[in-house]
Amino acid sequence: MPIRRLPLETVNRIAAGEVVERPASAVKELVENALDAGALRVEVQADQGGLTRILVADDGCGLSAEDLPIAVERHATSKLVPDADGEWDLLHISTLGFRGEALPSIGSVARLTLTGRVAGGDAHALTVEGGAVGRVQPAAFPGAHGARVEVRDLFYATPARLKFMKSERAEAMAITEEIKRQAMAHEATAFALDIDGRRVLRLPAEEAGARGRLKRLAGILGREFEDNALLIDQEREGVRLSGYAGLPTYSRGNAGHQYLFVNGRPVRDRLLQGALRAAYADYLARDRHPTAALYVELDPTFVDVNVHPAKAEVRFRDPSLVRGLIIGALRHALAGAGHRASTTVAASALGGFRPETLGSAPGMGAGGYRPAQPPAAGFSAWREGGWGQATAQVLPGLSEVSARVEPAAWTAPAHGGTAAFAGEAGLAEAPAAYQPAPMVDPIDFPLGAARAQVHETYIVAQTRDGMVIVDQHAAHERLVYERMKVEMAGGGVARQALLLPEVVELDPAEAERVAGRAEELAALGLVLESFGSGAVLVRETPALLGETDVAGLVRDIADDLAENGAALALEERLAEVCGTMACHGSVRAGRRLTGAEMNALLRQMEATPHSGQCNHGRPTYVELKLADIERLFGRR
Repeated sequence: MPIRRLPLETVNRIAAGEVVERPASAVKELVENALDAGALRVEVQADQGGLTRILVADDGCGLSAEDLPIAVERHATSKLVPDADGEWDLLHISTLGFRGEALPSIGSVARLTLTGRVAGGDAHALTVEGGAVGRVQPAAFPGAHGARVEVRDLFYATPARLKFMKSERAEAMAITEEIKRQAMAHEATAFALDIDGRRVLRLPAEEAGARGRLKRLAGILGREFEDNALLIDQEREGVRLSGYAGLPTYSRGNAGHQYLFVNGRPVRDRLLQGALRAAYADYLARDRHPTAALYVELDPTFVDVNVHPAKAEVRFRDPSLVRGLIIGALRHALAGAGHRASTTVAASALGGFRPETLGSAPGMGAGGYRPAQPPAAGFSAWREGGWGQATAQVLPGLSEVSARVEPAAWTAPAHGGTAAFAGEAGLAEAPAAYQPAPMVDPIDFPLGAARAQVHETYIVAQTRDGMVIVDQHAAHERLVYERMKVEMAGGGVARQALLLPEVVELDPAEAERVAGRAEELAALGLVLESFGSGAVLVRETPALLGETDVAGLVRDIADDLAENGAALALEERLAEVCGTMACHGSVRAGRRLTGAEMNALLRQMEATPHSGQCNHGRPTYVELKLADIERLFGRR
């Protein structure tokens, strides 16, 4: 068949298929144009999921009558400038858009009206219908400068594309999500979104910087994120990482609350997502995901934003540097959080208390609460003898609240049970950093003073302004796990030599990739070497793993290296083994503890990073403020 040149309209429609996949794609391109124009306010309206009408208005620098017809030509852009030699540099991309494809692509598949006005000039408009460009005409414009882009009947010129659209609600949700991402990236710009005439978002402009960014994130992700977010701000070799990441106990069931930005551009990048997963690997179960909004800033020459038509993906010149920075910065922030747990833990606990409706059952007291009923032995016996083991055990020496505790209270008594506990659990004495001076009141410590053990599983402690309930097994499991990590890091991972070295066959590229990380893998206890083309020879494995599927482990590592650039499979297996060992070596639920043991556990929690959650991301303690308790009883 002879080679033919495609008509310009067909070329534009093909380009539109790459750039404008759905209404949210059109919104993204138009909003990015507004931001590049210096807009301080962006207003978006969408009807019927954006398929019948989209309007994006801004107060940016605007468009003159001469600019309008050029703006709808393919590959016409104001965002690239030639250098002194007349060369167009595609490496120094400092704007969100630069291809010059958005407006002509949208105009080729829809009815587009572009209205603009520059400061001190008159407003003019231009229409494009199915690729046919109209004439520039005078128009009305409400502001002193800016642009308004109205898109009607999206994809009317390509009806086949309409068949692949989702429901109006799904398309509207995609538009909302896109506006949220753009708003997160540009806190100094105000955003407004209306869908089908209904107000969806109103985000006022915030001050530029960390404080304004956190307020913007709170306005989008909710106040709970603000209360449970850790500040991230680290720089390494010209790459800066900033933003906020949630506490491990403030996690989600999917990765939908992970937002990543590179030089102000919202992106979805596997490397960044893999780094986020690796940073939280010690603190979350595999089915839980952290919440985070992370911002990477670096020289434009070190990142390629031109690898995807919609600019949703990027490629770094030094991906290992960026990945290492993310992991290191997040782990540093998590370590700085200490034993802190998320505020949602207490909220969830309080949510479990539900006063019954007044008059719903006999015996109800005023306000709908059922009074506690003493046992058959009578009220005097109940008052004097306590509730017994069925409810709570008041510990020896703590039945009367003591205002002062001598240092000897931290040392385990000499009886056999406690001595055995001291050897097994290592809690007989508090850390030196927390060894109190004489006459120090333990109630002033962050986790307070132990007052009781409930069901031989939970420690009840009193703080100066509330109370704390600790899961003794989960808390000590984290303490043992952190100690094992320190010991493993100090002495290295013990190895065991295979009686017969095992040859693992891989794809040649995979084998080369794995062999290239031999030194890194050896530090984790896995010793291997290249064995011809398409295979590696494994000589030693981590002793912690015992008998393991060597071939399966190496293949998982190869997959991780291809997807995330790191051997997460091996790290996670070692972490899982350490976690299992810590679980079996820690204080079990149902074990009765003395007052000294409970207080020692509290002091170690305060001194140990990440002790606010167990190895699976669940909280190790719940803190209730006195005001929360008073509200439960109607005192507030």
